[in-house]
Amino acid sequence: MDYLTNWTSPLGELTLASDGERLVGLWLRGQKYFAATLEPGARVRDDLDVFCAARSWLESYFAGERPAPDALPLAPRGSAFRREVWRMLLEIPRGEVTTYGALARRLGPGMSAQAVGGAVGHNPISIIIPCHRVVGADGSLTGYAGGVENKFRLLRLEGADVSRLRVPTRGTAL
Repeated sequence: MDYLTNWTSPLGELTLASDGERLVGLWLRGQKYFAATLEPGARVRDDLDVFCAARSWLESYFAGERPAPDALPLAPRGSAFRREVWRMLLEIPRGEVTTYGALARRLGPGMSAQAVGGAVGHNPISIIIPCHRVVGADGSLTGYAGGVENKFRLLRLEGADVSRLRVPTRGTAL
């Protein structure tokens, strides 16, 4: 059984999901693939310990602090490949960015940036698993399921140098 709660953030309403003990989802309102990994029949339940911990983590994060993602019990649902990519996202330091290609090279020979982009785009625990820290090779803010504007806002909040980043003129991020 999955459980849901909502929390109002500086980016708007967030929906958090749990299996009762671990965080399995965190989506911005209107996000692409919203709740795609949830079991049918999820129930609203605001009082779970994991939701209290996640709200506290998010409050710290949006206050400019650096809460550690491993302070929360995270259980993103996806294939072994996607989970490996999401694990790599957790290694990107706050305020820094990397590219889809750089992640692909770390995964090994023959891995494509497009395959990595698909995994990054399907990250079910936004913000905490920082998929917003991945940009195109040319510095474009492409591929964020939560929207380019939110990606930019999160990077600025983290103190990233956004001066070399740009909004793509076309593509999936628009």
